[in-house]
Amino acid sequence: MNYKYHLQKYNGPKSRHTCPECGDKHCFTLYVDTEGHILDERVGRCDHESSCGYHYTPSEYFRDHSWKSDIRPAYRHNAATIPRIMPAPPRTIPDEYVIRSLRYDLRSHLLQWMSTFIDPLIIEGLIEEYALGITRSGDIIYYQIDRDFRCRTGKIMKYDPATGHRIKDPTAPGKVNWVHSILKQRKLLPADWTLSQCLFGEHLLSRYPDNKVMLVESEKTALIACAFMPQFNWLATGGKSNLGRDRLDVLRDREVIAFPDLDAVEHWTQKLSAYPNIRISTLISDAAANGTLPSNADIADWIISYRQSGNAIPVSPETDGTEETPVTAPAVAFLTAKCPELRLLIDELGLEVLSESRPM
Repeated sequence: MNYKYHLQKYNGPKSRHTCPECGDKHCFTLYVDTEGHILDERVGRCDHESSCGYHYTPSEYFRDHSWKSDIRPAYRHNAATIPRIMPAPPRTIPDEYVIRSLRYDLRSHLLQWMSTFIDPLIIEGLIEEYALGITRSGDIIYYQIDRDFRCRTGKIMKYDPATGHRIKDPTAPGKVNWVHSILKQRKLLPADWTLSQCLFGEHLLSRYPDNKVMLVESEKTALIACAFMPQFNWLATGGKSNLGRDRLDVLRDREVIAFPDLDAVEHWTQKLSAYPNIRISTLISDAAANGTLPSNADIADWIISYRQSGNAIPVSPETDGTEETPVTAPAVAFLTAKCPELRLLIDELGLEVLSESRPM
């Protein structure tokens, strides 16, 4: 039996779905088989070719999952005869484009807003930690760098420097764009270059192999959480629905705590049930139930609420908020978490942090 897939024909708004990448509704066309069954909720094409460009074909899906005997229905009756074929290496963005966009300043609108409650020294550390790019117009570039330190792509996003909120105005040009889309338009990538995404911050799994992993939805949330709790690896899915195996299988051998946005708790609980090593935190839900957080909050809102109340950030999101960070100098706390040798030097020499300042 041969299974052939094609893009689902338009049959009203119900035949167009939410894009797993850009999150826009009624713009995503799924691939279905001859009986109308979908292959996977991430296999399809986004209608926004210029602003999103997401297109994951059945052939790419089978290539990436060809070692799983339960994927291709036609082979289920004879799974033992299927050879183990590992996925082909993903297409990547040349390092030169990543390096060229790194700027250790507050030119980014998002970083300008973050500097109102995060030490600039820590922001410089976040730029280095996550290889954050900044465009000439002040947009942030969230590069997706995998655990082999290969750049898969970069998501370019606009923020309001006064509020830190995403600019979602549909009339705003280029509110969400992609590095690979721009490079393909400029013919700096081959025409047949295909996108294969990973978690934002995935490279931290290799950089800090002993750290517990914290999983959130938004890249911005990962940055804010890392600024105050740098002893963990903060990774982001980049979207409510980005919970496919192509991204999460990399976490199977790690201890993970997931912090879904409040409006995604039920969805994440269902999707992550297949991963016994991933625990869903109830911290944000509990805080919202107590009336201290809005109904659409995430862990970044929880952190900011502590800052606004004048309280120190808890050591860990697993605490009840009574245990406070023992290091009063936040930049030193961040740097020593990322460089244990510095903490060892401070302790061995009996040094005391009197003040923090940027080098002139």
